[in-house]
Amino acid sequence: MKIEEQLALIKRGAVNIIDEEDLAKKVARSIETGIPLKIKYGADPSASDLHLGHTVPLNKLRQFQNIGHEVVFIIGDFTAMIGDPSGKSKTRPKLSREEVLSNAKTYQEQIFKILLPEKTQIVFNNDWFSKMMFEDIITLASKYTVARMLERDDFTKRYTNGVPISMLEFFYPLIQGYDSVKIKSDVEIGGTDQTFNFLVARDLQREYSQEPQVMLTLPILEGTDGIQKMSKSLGNYIGISEPPNDIFGKVMSISDDMMFRYYELLTARNNSEIDKMKEDVQSGKVHPMEAKKTLSSELVERFYDKDSAVKAKQEFERVFSKKKLPSEIPEVTISNKDGDRIWLVNLVRRCDLNVSNSEIRRLIKQGAVNWNGDKCSDENSEVNLQDGAILKVGKRKFWKIKVANN
Repeated sequence: MKIEEQLALIKRGAVNIIDEEDLAKKVARSIETGIPLKIKYGADPSASDLHLGHTVPLNKLRQFQNIGHEVVFIIGDFTAMIGDPSGKSKTRPKLSREEVLSNAKTYQEQIFKILLPEKTQIVFNNDWFSKMMFEDIITLASKYTVARMLERDDFTKRYTNGVPISMLEFFYPLIQGYDSVKIKSDVEIGGTDQTFNFLVARDLQREYSQEPQVMLTLPILEGTDGIQKMSKSLGNYIGISEPPNDIFGKVMSISDDMMFRYYELLTARNNSEIDKMKEDVQSGKVHPMEAKKTLSSELVERFYDKDSAVKAKQEFERVFSKKKLPSEIPEVTISNKDGDRIWLVNLVRRCDLNVSNSEIRRLIKQGAVNWNGDKCSDENSEVNLQDGAILKVGKRKFWKIKVANN
């Protein structure tokens, strides 16, 4: 692609680029020499699943690959054990080495749902940090001042409010920046919450006599609640490896307004297509639910295939539009050794091990728990165990009960 075409594609959807002149020079040099740019993206494996929020930068990485550049995907197995304070008001709990490596394995399996393996280099930053001597750490620390660190917004707020900041956290931007030095990155991309870390990386590259990378920041995707950043810890995420029916159903749960932001950040549709869809929805030509079904189908097809998208849509319409039960319902065996009645909270807990008792009580009070066709609203209620009875929690979770006579 010509330089103008490359720059237009690279800039699409970006919040900020520092700086565009450097970017143009790097792209021009790449075209002239035939040497692809190194595009850096770092991810700390702090959780086991990648979600749609991660796909915003992954989409941009794929665009770089499509125009001939190479991605260096840094798995922060070292930095994950420190904890990134970016945009947070308190220290993130550190993970064990075993947890980090387990999460990192799933990252490697999931990123190639979007990225091209032949144009992706995966590296672990523990490979170089584990070899550094204390003298090397002191040298790295000498490259930046405490005053500069306190320019970071979340550090400033915590310092002002008397919230502790460990020296370890001060090292995080330096460590992330040193990653750029080690791989000699040309461009680094990520969310707007990484702006300070990217600027530190540029400064460090200068300190180590390298040409500073271009930083390109992208919007941060809101979760299904439409308010907070998509996060597994907040429970508002949509994992890219979740079953097709779950992805479809969760996307259908977002608001009509948020739907268009998802179109903009997660699909390959251009702005004119999205604007046309907005007009059709606002004029009544297209029902919002149909537009959302299209979005849901596109995302399922992207992470699975067209057949999975068609089946997920059919299942959604069967369960939610036609008010029928899912075609496949997991079966859970419940023992009746303590009698034929069971506390509803305990029943839900036995079916769904990932939810706490307090969360179950909240769901019951909200009327989100349904036992064999009847809505339950009393958290203290007991139900009669029945073979084949259906437990429904929320809009998408169903279990068929099998009673074991003891």
